[in-house]
Amino acid sequence: MPFAAQPTCFLIADISGYTGYLAEVELDHAQDILADLIGAVVTALRPNFRLAKLEGDAAFMFATAEKLDGSMLLDTIERCYFGFRRRRRDVRQATSCECNACVQIPDLDLKFVVHHGAAILQKVAGRQELLGSDVIVAHRLLKNEVVEKLGMSAYALLTQRCIDVTEIDPAALGMREHTETYDRIGDVPGWAHDLERRWQEEEARGRVFVIPEASILTVSVATTVPPQVAWEFLTRPGQRMTWQPWVTEVTIKGATGGRRGPGSANHCVHGRDAVIEQILDWRPYDYVTDRTILDTARGPVKVLHTIELEPTAAGTTVHLRFAAPKSRREKVLMQEIGPAYGAALRSGVPALIAQLDAALAAREADRGPEPELAMPRPDGPLSGLEPLVIVG
Repeated sequence: MPFAAQPTCFLIADISGYTGYLAEVELDHAQDILADLIGAVVTALRPNFRLAKLEGDAAFMFATAEKLDGSMLLDTIERCYFGFRRRRRDVRQATSCECNACVQIPDLDLKFVVHHGAAILQKVAGRQELLGSDVIVAHRLLKNEVVEKLGMSAYALLTQRCIDVTEIDPAALGMREHTETYDRIGDVPGWAHDLERRWQEEEARGRVFVIPEASILTVSVATTVPPQVAWEFLTRPGQRMTWQPWVTEVTIKGATGGRRGPGSANHCVHGRDAVIEQILDWRPYDYVTDRTILDTARGPVKVLHTIELEPTAAGTTVHLRFAAPKSRREKVLMQEIGPAYGAALRSGVPALIAQLDAALAAREADRGPEPELAMPRPDGPLSGLEPLVIVG
């Protein structure tokens, strides 16, 4: 029986500059460095994407999906790139080796190509392979003129077919239109997202975070899912009604280009009341902080609210923290409504845990085996660096 083609998002993360890097450095140290950086990339992209295969200095990833959450896709790509930059910096700072391979680590960078189409997943010579013309298109996109024409040293090139299955507006998000042309394929229109610019913005952006000591109301939930799954479930507004029993409607306002993050706001309807969550800080898979405005009969109460995702050996512990309001009137009101609000949050915990477990089970149902990742030698140039944990 022939295999049916499935709608698929293809993502290739490629360490740029590696070919020239290899020509000038010591191979044994270079291979350790590549293994570590590729491991960091694949780990950051899982479990939203599955590893199809490692292709030298690139990781070919995919996700079976007819529609894509564009905001989540960009969060995943950017978080992966930010993690790559931090790992590259940590690797250079942690090693005392002065060989060319270690000294020239900052010359390496990362680029992505993302395409949406159809593919068949079947076994070829005992290994699972993605087959189809769109697989070819995704790989051809690695040879492009983004650097030459747009001057972007690190970027994500998303095809128009990928954009079409999301709800984001690339122009509003500052992406630049770009078309590549290939023999037998023709024009492949798309949009280039400047990751170097986003890295600079990320480094300059201040943090807003409710620490445990400043919290007057804390609800902690231990789960068995990885932070990526918990983040997606907790920050996608449509999920709120499924586990928070008093929430009947959630709408997003102020999301630039359809992307959730700082500046956007969630409007939650609680029966006849409304709660507005103005997002102030957005760090995918780590935490999100908003200014929550509770509408009460005696006036509004404004509190800082952080959702932190703490990785654990078993999965993730979700911490919901609320800081004390600033004004005396609001503090008095919060003391009155806080216990009831906390009880209402806790009442939704069993439903939250059950649905997180179901979301993870659905992802794992057709996951299948993935290629193994090589690990750096324990006595290699990275031996002084905290080990990279690879999660399958």
